[in-house]
Amino acid sequence: MNSVAVTVDDLNIPNLGPREIPSPGCARDFAAEGSSWHSDGDRIVLDDHMDSIRVAMKNDIDPPSIELAGPRREIFFNPAETCIAIVTCGGLCPGINDVIRSLVMQAYHTYGVRQILGIQYGFEGLDPSCGHKPIELTPDSVDNIPTFGGSILGTSRGKREVKVMVNRLESLGVNMLFVIGGDGSQKGAQAIYEETQRRGGRMAILGVPKTIDNDIMFMDRSFGYQTAFAAAFHAVISAHTEARGARNGLGLVKLMGRDSGFIACSAALATGEANAVLIPEVPFKLEGPGGLLHFLEQRITSRGHAVIITAEGAGQDLIPDAEAVTDKSGNRLHSDIGLFLKEKITEHFKARNIELNLKYIDPSYLIRSIPAAPEDRIFCLNLGRHAVHAGMAGKTGMVVARWHQSYVHLPMSLVTRGRRKVDPTGDLWRSVVEATGQPARMGV
Repeated sequence: MNSVAVTVDDLNIPNLGPREIPSPGCARDFAAEGSSWHSDGDRIVLDDHMDSIRVAMKNDIDPPSIELAGPRREIFFNPAETCIAIVTCGGLCPGINDVIRSLVMQAYHTYGVRQILGIQYGFEGLDPSCGHKPIELTPDSVDNIPTFGGSILGTSRGKREVKVMVNRLESLGVNMLFVIGGDGSQKGAQAIYEETQRRGGRMAILGVPKTIDNDIMFMDRSFGYQTAFAAAFHAVISAHTEARGARNGLGLVKLMGRDSGFIACSAALATGEANAVLIPEVPFKLEGPGGLLHFLEQRITSRGHAVIITAEGAGQDLIPDAEAVTDKSGNRLHSDIGLFLKEKITEHFKARNIELNLKYIDPSYLIRSIPAAPEDRIFCLNLGRHAVHAGMAGKTGMVVARWHQSYVHLPMSLVTRGRRKVDPTGDLWRSVVEATGQPARMGV
């Protein structure tokens, strides 16, 4: 659900200047007719609903549209004089190493760039006081990195002084920076972009959005999400097996989803074994008729077992004395809804002298650190490819994403305006309610 109002001007992609250098691809077979070259005029509509298009037609204007990603016949940067830096920020996510590898391979082999630096430990690596030195990245050094999870560059959370980071980039001779990270990281990249613009705008700043929660605006999905809910699938299956194997068994699974419940919803739909799904976007009550505890009691006494999936950000309003604590990136650290529910459910059944065998499963850190699944690896490959195409063309202040099954360029300033969330009135949540049999509003 993207609830941010968007104008035509909001979708403009900044360019560093005119492109006057023939792309190395022009000397190859790609120059043939019918190939996938793109111009800045190649665009797709942002909202493809007919109502939106009719409004534009009625007013005799073009509907808001997004620039398509892909190679340009002319490029801005001379590959022989280009120095690229890559930094990974925020939490771990399946596919980070795949993106790093794709960026390096594309820059090196397609464009002939030979200076590629890996910035260690996130934005800390751009602060000389932290003592992290950049490492040289080559096709040989990144060849096998997708076979293991995490980031070969390391990562960190937290803000750094923007002027210090840009000074460091300039001292290293960098003229193209790729930031692999989530909402907070892209806000940091936006600040770096704005500082480079104040200094004359000769450095390209590009983002590859990373969020395992799938909560960045204006994109079909983010990398790592498919891998995450595939791994969550196995956790839910295990919870169901445990629940069915015990008298009055209950499997309680806590999955990632700080502000958005996409992983919880997808895992429930993929398994078909969940009886209740709790997400941040849909409030619920514990007590009273129609509340979660009443619903579970009915399920356990009638069927003998149950499975609950909760996103980590669900039900925070129910937890007493929850402190408003944030991490170094400014993200709110939620109280543990999984342990809270475990305690409340156990107390409820004990008070009614009903036997309950509860198994609590929290696979979050196991999921974050695994290598990407094959479909995500292809997605990461293409995000990296198109990010390099954009950078070499002199695009800046933008991220690469996929929208309506096409790879596109989106301004950083747009995608960081809010968080993508599950629409409680939309088809995804309806499909969850229909699949689980739970009330659309649990006691609310």
